[in-house]
Amino acid sequence: MTPAPLPVLLVDDDPDMLARLGEVLGSIGIAPEQLCLAGSLAQCQQQVTAPGGGLQPLAMALVDLSLPDGNGIDLIDWLRARNPVLPILVVSAWSTEEMILGALRAGANGYVLKERDDLEIALSVRNVLKGGAPIDPFIARRILDLVGRAPGRLSTPVQPPDPALREALTEREQQILDHVAEGMSNREIAECLHLSRWTIDTHIRHIYDKLAVSSRTQALRRAREHGLLR
Repeated sequence: MTPAPLPVLLVDDDPDMLARLGEVLGSIGIAPEQLCLAGSLAQCQQQVTAPGGGLQPLAMALVDLSLPDGNGIDLIDWLRARNPVLPILVVSAWSTEEMILGALRAGANGYVLKERDDLEIALSVRNVLKGGAPIDPFIARRILDLVGRAPGRLSTPVQPPDPALREALTEREQQILDHVAEGMSNREIAECLHLSRWTIDTHIRHIYDKLAVSSRTQALRRAREHGLLR
């Protein structure tokens, strides 16, 4: 007998958002009966605590940071303490420095804003399930700003442009990479270049492959280190 798939935990105090996330997950093959829904920190802990105090097996967790009885950072920390390898994706409207860094330090694998469209959230979910660490473009830009102004930080020396990497990127890929550096989302880049979202997604994957990275933050860091941004 094929074992039942592990449940996916959704934590958000907005019923409409829970319904939306359920539809997003349904679009990538996660059935409604696989979902474990919670509207508060206490409700979540009650539902997923196994006999003996451990954590019930979960495929992943999607967590909002604003909960009526606490914040998602506390929940992420609680989940991570009980399952160090559980994939956790923050899906939140919060974008303050305190919340961003708090969630990542607590153990979130990725961070996407609720304002992104369903496809972007679905791609982030897939990325986390595959072991990736997707970061919303706006969040990535904030993180880079924070790193750039950290007290006592020595700036990373910029190397001369790497001819091999420069030649590996097509003109279109270079153009898209420059837009990524400006903090634009895939949808915004598609609108700017009058291309489809699918085309931009494909180019982004090719850029990742050529730069040997798996996220926007890593791509921008490598591009800056090798003088690839114009």
